Amino acid sequence: MSLRKYAAIAALASVPLMMTLGNSMLIPILPELARELGVKAFQISLIITIYSVVAILLIPIAGYLSDRFGRKKVMIPALMLAAAGGLLSALASSIGDGSYMLVMLGRFIQGAGAAGAFPIVFPLTGDLFKEEEEASSVLGLVETSNTFGKVLSPIAGSLIALWTWYMPFYAIPVLSIISAAMILFFIHTPKPANGEEREKPKFSAFWAQVKTIFKNEGKWLSGVFVSGGAGMFAIFTTLFYLSERLETQYGYKGVMKGALLAIPLSALCLASFLTGKWIGERKALMKWLSVGGMSLLSASALVCALFPPATLAMWFVWIGIGSIGIGVMLPCMDALITEGIEKEERGTVTSIYSSMRFIGVAAGPPLAALLMDNGARPVFWTVAGVSIVTVASILLLIKPEAESKTKGTNGGTERYQPKRAVAARNKTT
Repeated sequence: MSLRKYAAIAALASVPLMMTLGNSMLIPILPELARELGVKAFQISLIITIYSVVAILLIPIAGYLSDRFGRKKVMIPALMLAAAGGLLSALASSIGDGSYMLVMLGRFIQGAGAAGAFPIVFPLTGDLFKEEEEASSVLGLVETSNTFGKVLSPIAGSLIALWTWYMPFYAIPVLSIISAAMILFFIHTPKPANGEEREKPKFSAFWAQVKTIFKNEGKWLSGVFVSGGAGMFAIFTTLFYLSERLETQYGYKGVMKGALLAIPLSALCLASFLTGKWIGERKALMKWLSVGGMSLLSASALVCALFPPATLAMWFVWIGIGSIGIGVMLPCMDALITEGIEKEERGTVTSIYSSMRFIGVAAGPPLAALLMDNGARPVFWTVAGVSIVTVASILLLIKPEAESKTKGTNGGTERYQPKRAVAARNKTT
């Protein structure tokens, strides 16, 4: 692989890394943030939620704009908008008590920027790396950078907060600007092979395309969407619960708390990296690894709900096992959705997928804040229920084996083609 490709991979990976750091770095300081701003746990959880809700609403529009005007032309301004929102939250948080609404406004703006940045990484990866096995490997690295950001964020957030509690907010504009510069200088979008520019889709055509996609591919896409949202929901529900309990029940604060939060996230990161390296183009393997990963999460959550561990060490064992399950599932879903959709539709479909992931991020912290007043059981019963539903969705809705039969078997490495592609092929044979 050339140096230019390595630089492009680094630029692609920088976006989820920076955006994850900009969001998850706040998790270890949320209890102190609530005290300084004079609000309760549920209100402070909305600082994570508002960022995600705005992204949910705007991501599909960003996907359309990236298809129409180009990936970089959307990503770079979006990253600068995220920087502006982060700076507003930083300035507002330094005021202290009474600035809660200004902090929320900054997070709103940051979420709008996030909508045009992280989701577009998936279709851009598909545009840059044509070989399916190479694309799967790069997507695995992108997902690993996302999870590595989650590993690094509690430690980084705690270390930066040693200066003063609101400093993690100031890191957001710095990280966003770095990522924008990397995209600008290291990503070179390939031109069409025939030298002709593809017709830019109109907005009416965009909505018609969405309807057509879901008419033809809605069944298996629904399984992927549910899985992505469930995985992120489990991560952020568990993290919020763990962050609160480490401080209020066990007395861990600052860097030590950040290091403890990084333990299950490290397991998730390693599982994502190894899975992305291993899956290649084998779509059936992606499905069954996802089933296994979410089953592992279901089992660990059920243990925590039925028999809450007596020691902190055992909490980390079971939460770590569940994190491995999530880490196995996520790169499989990324690869299925990116490689199973035609290039012209990737921006639209992956943007909707990213919206579903953000729904999980948005729902996790406030639900955990409401449930954990009654102990660990309600939190982990909820995670277990969502995980079991996800396993059923993968089994019933995602069926690459059925697609393989329509094309003939080839060692399980054939492309998981959309139904339109299969139908067109059948007409010509």
